[in-house]
Amino acid sequence: MENDELNSLNEEKLFSGLLLLNAKVLGLVLGLVCGVGLFIATNWLVIKGGAHVGQNLKLLGQYFVGYRVSFVGSLIGFVYGFAVGNICGGFLGWLYNKIALLRE
Repeated sequence: MENDELNSLNEEKLFSGLLLLNAKVLGLVLGLVCGVGLFIATNWLVIKGGAHVGQNLKLLGQYFVGYRVSFVGSLIGFVYGFAVGNICGGFLGWLYNKIALLRE
């Protein structure tokens, strides 16, 4: 009987607890997703080829200095994508934790 009460108490604590995010890990994961996504998208367009390769993706060069739709540009884009994703993911994790703690 005592064991059942202990289990139900532990379950109650588990489901009533607050889940906080690790902002550093979220930043790392989002940075990798953004960086790899930009790397793959750029190289896909380079392999595809054509008369006007990546007209829309080429516009990222306005924000990311040195970025072009080329293989070297995809490496530069990976670095920029990782940096922007890392910063945004870290900020989102931090913001989520602050809001979650306020609601508690």
